[in-house]
Amino acid sequence: MESNGNLVKHVEKQTTRVLFCGPHFPASHEYTAEYLQNHPSTKVDVLSFEDVRKDIANYNVCIVKSIRLDSDIISCTAQMQLIMQYGVGLEGVDIDAATKHGIKVARIPSDVTGNSTSCTEMAIYLMLGLLRKHNELQVSIQQKKLGELITETLFGKTGALLVNIARGGIVDYEAVINNLESGHLGGLGTDVAWTEPFNPDDQIFKFKNVIMTPHVAGVTEHSYRSMAKAVGEVVLQLHAGLPLTGIELVN
Repeated sequence: MESNGNLVKHVEKQTTRVLFCGPHFPASHEYTAEYLQNHPSTKVDVLSFEDVRKDIANYNVCIVKSIRLDSDIISCTAQMQLIMQYGVGLEGVDIDAATKHGIKVARIPSDVTGNSTSCTEMAIYLMLGLLRKHNELQVSIQQKKLGELITETLFGKTGALLVNIARGGIVDYEAVINNLESGHLGGLGTDVAWTEPFNPDDQIFKFKNVIMTPHVAGVTEHSYRSMAKAVGEVVLQLHAGLPLTGIELVN
C-alpha cells in the first residue's frame, strides 16, 4: 500500500497539470488535450468557474479564457508556474498579483494566433450586415415579403456605424443605448459584449440596427489549432525545464 502511495505521489509530482477555466470556447481545451495526448507527463483539465478557486492549487499552468483571475484566486495557487491566455487579451488577469506570487503571465502573439484574417472578415461582415439591414431582411422573410426597399449602400448611409471586434468593455454601454435611441448612431455591430455570456433579453436587442455575434471573430479551425500547438509546446517546455518560446511574457 505504501509503495502504491509513493508511486501515485511520484506520478503526480512528475505530471505537469494544465487548467482551462470555464466551459466556454471548448475547442481550446479539446485541441490542446489532443495535441498533448501522446505525452503522459502532462494532463489537461477543464473546470467550471465555480471550481477554479477551490482546485487551482493542484495545477502548474492556468489558461484563463474568459474568467477574471483576480488576486484572491491567484493567492490560492500553490504550484502555479504560468498563467496564460488562449489568445491575446489579459485584461482579466491581475498581473501584479501573479508577479508577487512568482508566476509568469503570458499571451499568444497575434502572429501566432493566426486569427487576424478571420477578425478582419468579421468586421466586414458586421458592417455589411448593418448596411444591408440584415435583421430587417429576416423579418421580411418571415412575413413573406419580396423586394422591399429597405437596404442601403455605404454611400447612402446616414448615421455612424459602430463595429467592435476587440473588447466589450472599451465601449460605453449607456452611450451606445442613448445614441441608438436618438438616431445619432446608425447601427451597432459587435462580436464582444459588456458582460459575457451576453444576456439575450438585454434592452439593446430592441433595436433592429444591432447585430451581435458570440465572440467568434477569431474562432476558426486554423487559429484554434495554432494556439493549441503554442500552448502544448509551452507546457512541454515547462515540464522539461526549458526556456519558454512561442509566447509573449508580460512580467
